Amino acid sequence: MTMHTVVTRDKWLEARRDLLAAEKDLTRRSDQVAQLRRQLPWVKVEKDYVFEGPDGHQSLAELFDGRHQLLVQHFMLAPGAEEGCKSCSYMADHTDGMLPHLEHRDTTFVAISRAPYAEIVRFKRRMGWKFRWLSSHGTTFNYDFGVSFTPDEAARGSQAYNYGTSHYGREELPGVSAFFKDDAGEVFNTYSTYGRGVDVMMGTYRMLDLTPKGRDEDGLAHPMAWVRHHDRYEPAKQAAGSCCAAHS
Repeated sequence: MTMHTVVTRDKWLEARRDLLAAEKDLTRRSDQVAQLRRQLPWVKVEKDYVFEGPDGHQSLAELFDGRHQLLVQHFMLAPGAEEGCKSCSYMADHTDGMLPHLEHRDTTFVAISRAPYAEIVRFKRRMGWKFRWLSSHGTTFNYDFGVSFTPDEAARGSQAYNYGTSHYGREELPGVSAFFKDDAGEVFNTYSTYGRGVDVMMGTYRMLDLTPKGRDEDGLAHPMAWVRHHDRYEPAKQAAGSCCAAHS
């Protein structure tokens, strides 16, 4: 890591205030985009999707669990896959702690994958997660919401992922969708995000962005190449000469 310029505290405060102005501008612009997001028109969900989960078979409307809002992680776990996507797992590792807070803002969270429910249960048990995770196996849900593609679409790179802006040549890709259920029981898709939009679930990245090394992904084959399932990491190394290493 290249050492940065070292200055006095007064000089540092001057530079920090300049950065603070940029951060505040970004926060204001982020608030403006969030307002635009809330102003999006809605699309009524017309299909009768049925999912299998811990409470048996449930419709999309039943997944709200008595609340008005539903967030869905489109988790990449295809039928027959040995384990879930590493990046989706990285996202999901941040979820359990959010659940009570989301629920107290009238919002339910679930993950949904194409794999049969028995395969979901096996991997979920391995990872130790508590959030509800359901199977859309046998339905068109994943295809309709732009996160699953036929082998032919993937081979031709013709899938319209992220509103037609990306073509990855894969049968499974990540996403997050928001739904609203009104008092009449009708369900609406209010928002869906893909690609870098799913960073919203990656709190670890947000914390790393505060550090001098940041995400530290320069030179990797691709961003997130370092990510592993949390039970597959080697023990984290300590920097040579650190106080912790000296007392280990």
